[in-house]
Amino acid sequence: MNPKDRLRKAAALNEIADTVEKMEGSGANKVQVGAFVTGARKKLAEELPDPEKYADAAASAAKWARTNINF
Repeated sequence: MNPKDRLRKAAALNEIADTVEKMEGSGANKVQVGAFVTGARKKLAEELPDPEKYADAAASAAKWARTNINF
């Protein structure tokens, strides 16, 4: 991920954190807050994908498959 996108992602994560604080201050319960965070982070990952993290996750999944699937 290039530095400009990393900065945009960091700013978006800060916005998510600020929104969570506002939600908690207004009395939202943990389920509502958790659902918001999950959805917001998923949307952020779709808008600003990180190819390096994807490659790491794919490699981990392949390693797990090699060691745990018996064919």
